[in-house]
Amino acid sequence: FLEDCGMYFPEVKNHPDKYLQRCPESVKKWLKQLKNAGKILLLITSSHSDYCRLLCEHVLGNDFEEYFDILITNALKPGFFSHTPNQRPFRTLENDEEQEALLSLDKPGWYSQGNAIQLYDLLKKMTGKLDPKVVYFGDSMHSDIFPARHYSNWETVFILEELLGDKGIVPAKAESEPLEKKGKYEGDQLKVPYFVSKQWGSFFMDRLPSLENAEETFVRTWSCKCISTYSTIAIPSLEAIADLPLDYRFTRFSSNSSATAGYYPSPPRALLPNEDSAMMK
Repeated sequence: FLEDCGMYFPEVKNHPDKYLQRCPESVKKWLKQLKNAGKILLLITSSHSDYCRLLCEHVLGNDFEEYFDILITNALKPGFFSHTPNQRPFRTLENDEEQEALLSLDKPGWYSQGNAIQLYDLLKKMTGKLDPKVVYFGDSMHSDIFPARHYSNWETVFILEELLGDKGIVPAKAESEPLEKKGKYEGDQLKVPYFVSKQWGSFFMDRLPSLENAEETFVRTWSCKCISTYSTIAIPSLEAIADLPLDYRFTRFSSNSSATAGYYPSPPRALLPNEDSAMMK
């Protein structure tokens, strides 16, 4: 990025609108509400600080740093969570160049590299709690959701584009909630250019070839099993929950025996007809 080499970075620098979507106002408002409610907001990315700055300025605005208390770049996830006891130290930044290694984190700010253990120690200091609760949002099972849950035992919200695979979102349970407590997609037909792949089929469900005179068997995919195992909930986007009250109570995957309980605003259609009989693959 600094040397302006290759095809990718110069292209994104010169034509950011071609490749980046600006953050919806509802999500920016939601971030401000969280911060005003006393929540500590963190941004953790494996991108270097210069590239992160370009993206965030375009997506959130030049004041993007005001949305977060702690920014961590070059985190190199999943190692940020898993490299114990040989975790990497945090480093300060000066003009996007990494400086000396820190023995510990003493205050919020912008840092590079680091590890989840020292970050959690800082969160203890900032909250005054022995076991502060962390809710981590991510769109990668490999880099975000699995390591944050498995190594740090954080609550995890999986941002899963495949939930947009239906031409329309099936409304969740018919609950008599006031309109202001409904999410952006709940009860609405969502028109988006996401469809089930004709080549690969459903992300959530496989069909096993039927034997002679036997019915076709449906099984949940390995990816689907990981979602319900390592995610607290799964959502199609931040925009889907941004209009909900901050005290809205989501149904977790672990709340009951249902493997579809944690999908918000509703489970993918591929799972609904087979929920009771499908086996894990």
